Amino acid sequence: MQVSYANHLRFLVGEADTVRRVGIQSPDESTRSKRGVYGISVTSELAGIGPQTLRLYESRGLIAPSRTGGGTRRYSEDDLHRLARISELVSLGVNLTGIGRILELEDEQEKLTAENARLRSAVEAIGSAV
Repeated sequence: MQVSYANHLRFLVGEADTVRRVGIQSPDESTRSKRGVYGISVTSELAGIGPQTLRLYESRGLIAPSRTGGGTRRYSEDDLHRLARISELVSLGVNLTGIGRILELEDEQEKLTAENARLRSAVEAIGSAV
């Protein structure tokens, strides 16, 4: 059985997601997941979204791929996950403005959850020191 390049990349992205879900993280995983490595053609194939639609999402501020020195878009693993969420919302009938607001609120919730965890740890540390 021949495995296509796109299926291999889907497998790798899926494996990284599984590792992340069970809490196994390498020290540089956060940096790696944010680093743009996929060109627009590969991203288009992996996400099942046409290149023109990817450009539209970028122009609407739904996604912000990194750029090479020459201006070529580079999509990261995090971008692929965000595109999957965008596709899910599109399939539910949410318009692009609504998707932008939902993503904005989800990002804010993620930041607040992390801050809450940090503050809880600080309170626990103070409580155990007393």
